[in-house]
Amino acid sequence: MAKNQTIISFFFSWVLFTVLCGPQPLRAAEPYPAKPINFVVPIEAGSDGDIVSRPLAEKASAILGKPIVIVNKPGGGSSIGYREVYGSKPDGYRIGMATITIVTNKVQGLMPLDHHDFTLLGTFYRMYANIYGSTKTKHPFKTIQEVILYAKDHPGEIKLAASGIGASLWIGAMAFIVGTGIDINVIPQPGAAGFAMAQLAGGHMDLAVTHMAAGKPQMDGGNVTFLAVVGEERDPAYPNVPTLKDLGYNVSWESCGVLIGPPKMPAEVKEKLIQAFEKAANDPEYKKFLTDRFATPFYLAPDKVIPYLDGKRKLVRDIMTKAGIIKE
Repeated sequence: MAKNQTIISFFFSWVLFTVLCGPQPLRAAEPYPAKPINFVVPIEAGSDGDIVSRPLAEKASAILGKPIVIVNKPGGGSSIGYREVYGSKPDGYRIGMATITIVTNKVQGLMPLDHHDFTLLGTFYRMYANIYGSTKTKHPFKTIQEVILYAKDHPGEIKLAASGIGASLWIGAMAFIVGTGIDINVIPQPGAAGFAMAQLAGGHMDLAVTHMAAGKPQMDGGNVTFLAVVGEERDPAYPNVPTLKDLGYNVSWESCGVLIGPPKMPAEVKEKLIQAFEKAANDPEYKKFLTDRFATPFYLAPDKVIPYLDGKRKLVRDIMTKAGIIKE
């Protein structure tokens, strides 16, 4: 009898163990997103691209229902941030933004990746390069036509401040020079727009190529003159300032913001992100924020991003080939 009770007790213990600890029914995967999303910004906090990315991420976060956390990863011409996004697990929990350096870096030899190597989720802004003249040098140019005529008669005499070699504003300066066929002494600065504008406002340079966010305070102070837009359209606030295309030169350049993810993202995750960021980028409040920051709202769907950036890549290759710095 004792033996039978032992067997029965063991049987019920085994059944209880199997019920509690045995194979459980498979749970359905939690719908994406189930946790916060990291958003890599490959430039320093407080820069133009960082400032316009933060409210976009906030609006997309509200749409997706999960926090989107900004992670700044500056350095290496943005290549550090790009590499981090590229090497991330393609589950949608680490995405990021790119500027036009996602095109220029490969051509310049800073990294072996470009826009073709990422999952593209759309664009959200662009900033045109502008040409400004100093009011404090011996060449206080009033118009861009004066600049072009003087440069043709005095090659190499005009000094122009731009950002570092290969950076977006340097490309804008070189596009202006190559497109108009003039000879100007381009002097790269250690930083971006603010550095070039400080040199110009102080009368140390004759010209500078920067964005409006850096140019307007010095314009308001009477230190610089807005001469031309190196872009597709005039600034609505300054309708009398021409684009180079208005003057017959086939020259256009701008930086832009591109939303990127690692390669091979699942289609359903990719689609949720695309929908959320498209809605955020086209939100009227966000578009007003951009225009207040002297940026232009600019949404392109993913299928249109590659041909757009391929066009920029062709110009970059031409300019860097002429400058002797192409390393692709």
